[in-house]
Amino acid sequence: MAVVSKALPVSMAWLRSRAVPLWLVAGLSAALTGVVRLVGFGQTPDVFGDEVYYWHIGHSVESGGFPRYKGGLFFLHPPGYFYLEGGWEKLFGAHADVISGVHQMRLLNAVLAMITAAVLVFLITRVTRSVPAAVAVSLVFAFDPFILRLNDRVLIETSMMLWVLLGYLVLLPLTESDKRPRARGRAVAGGLLFGLAILTKDVASLITVLPLVAAALFTWRSRRSLPLLAAAAATVPYAVYVAVVAAAGHFDELWAVKTHGIRRLLGQVQETGFNAAGAPPLSQRVTEELSNFGGTYVLLALGPLAVIPLLRRGNRAQRLLGLWYLSAGIALAYAVLKGTLEEQALYMLLVPTIVVVALAGVRLWEGRAGRRALRAGIARTTTVLVLAAALAASGVTYAQTRTTPDDGYPQLRQYMLDHVPEGSRVISTSGSVDLVLEDRYRVGRWHTPQERATARAAYLVATWRLIDQGYSPFTQRQARDLTRQGDLLFSFHGRTYGTVSVYRLPVPPVSHAAGAGGGGG
Repeated sequence: MAVVSKALPVSMAWLRSRAVPLWLVAGLSAALTGVVRLVGFGQTPDVFGDEVYYWHIGHSVESGGFPRYKGGLFFLHPPGYFYLEGGWEKLFGAHADVISGVHQMRLLNAVLAMITAAVLVFLITRVTRSVPAAVAVSLVFAFDPFILRLNDRVLIETSMMLWVLLGYLVLLPLTESDKRPRARGRAVAGGLLFGLAILTKDVASLITVLPLVAAALFTWRSRRSLPLLAAAAATVPYAVYVAVVAAAGHFDELWAVKTHGIRRLLGQVQETGFNAAGAPPLSQRVTEELSNFGGTYVLLALGPLAVIPLLRRGNRAQRLLGLWYLSAGIALAYAVLKGTLEEQALYMLLVPTIVVVALAGVRLWEGRAGRRALRAGIARTTTVLVLAAALAASGVTYAQTRTTPDDGYPQLRQYMLDHVPEGSRVISTSGSVDLVLEDRYRVGRWHTPQERATARAAYLVATWRLIDQGYSPFTQRQARDLTRQGDLLFSFHGRTYGTVSVYRLPVPPVSHAAGAGGGGG
């Protein structure tokens, strides 16, 4: 990277300001990120079905061994995040209650997000030498509503992205000089960090190994062995994992799950996501979320514009990060068109987007300064206005979401524990309700009088937004036919699930059960 001139123009000099130690900037950014995520903790957002799923799996490795779910080995995702969860439980104790367990792991993800914010500060300043740019990126990361939604929940992507960023931070010095001391060791270290990201979620290989190989082919004109060495090192943790699984005699199970997962990734199997049968279209969801994610959409729209100058005229570090963004964009574009597209996949693109937008913003700011005053002024004003608009929109959304409780499932569970006998048969209209209640109740899809009579099902839990959006096995008509027969016992309205209700239903007489065939959960 070129050495910064000692005689920088005034308009550029403040970008390079180091009046405050960088470690302090990173620490304050991490602290702000943590505080933002802890406001309203326990009351917002509502419990997401996958959170319970992942908590159970993490809980299964608290004492070691392979991840398990309901007694069976779990190979759908690699074990990286689940061992983090197990270690977190070792440090702070385990919770038997589902909601308490989920909240405990949300604290883990808040800590991971704090570290991520600090790493972003170091990464941006490493490439741009601009502390203000790093602060701007950390502010966007702290308040962006989509990033918040993902970090707030017990999902794998938060930890995956942290390992990815750490890997790039370690590798960036190699882009500055081909003769850097211990270059091979740094390449291996960065690759192993990427390997931990892949060991957390397989798809991380698309935003780690793929950019390294592309960099070796197209942008790394000398010592191409360094990015290739890093790419090779990135495969080591996963290879060790596969070897351990094979040594334990479970390779066939792993292979079956992974090949199925590859078919899901390619879109040959559509079980979940926006491209699955019966799911609402992505365009509908984007429109519905426009008021919440307006600032996010602006940043995403700027990404393709920002990456072009980085790839065409940027230095080696900027091009490597540009390839990271490009790889994420291609992967997401494929998921939109054909693959399995789930909402959390956007995080894989959004984080590199805010990085490349910041890099391009600094480049634009510096490139125009001192040449043409009018164009320089327009560039600076546009940069500030876009950033201010994105942060303002994020701030409004944050205030709206954090001041209104959105804890329907915790309140639902507490009501059930207080008023519904353990072991009761409960008709559930969604899989997320199953996950929240199935440890204390027998949950099923009993719908017809015959099925209800056989199961002796006397309670119904309805999540109306999921029913209305087609995510429930019950149609609106079926659900309303059932609710008209019973008495409303509990109701809560929140952002995530709309109205969540509990009904007491009359159990059909035993005569209805004659000749009935199944239908239980």
